[in-house]
Amino acid sequence: QVQLVESGGGLVQAGSSLRLSCTASGRAFSSYAMGWFRQAPGKEREFVAAVTRSGSNTRYADRVKGRFTISRDNVKNVVYLQMKSLKPEDTAVYYCAADQTGLGFPQLVNYEYWGQGTQVTVSS
Repeated sequence: QVQLVESGGGLVQAGSSLRLSCTASGRAFSSYAMGWFRQAPGKEREFVAAVTRSGSNTRYADRVKGRFTISRDNVKNVVYLQMKSLKPEDTAVYYCAADQTGLGFPQLVNYEYWGQGTQVTVSS
């Protein structure tokens, strides 16, 4: 089992940058692909980005491509989401999740473990 704790959320202005962190404990972190998802009020949870076990491959949702960067540190057991050029529509609760398949596909059903989420609010 893996426990995930997100941090780094907050209130920022449009155009700002923010870095989210997700610290994992429990079973071998490097055996999981890791993903970031987000959920805005009244909307379904959506895929944001994912990184494979080694960190060599990444995937992004089209709406964040070029602005967000996912990375991981398998020594520190942390996955990051660097967000720049933030927009009000990026406002959501951001969740990290662990994918035992290691593939990092965007489907939520692939992700077995989830953190509690961290709020990101972008003001215009």
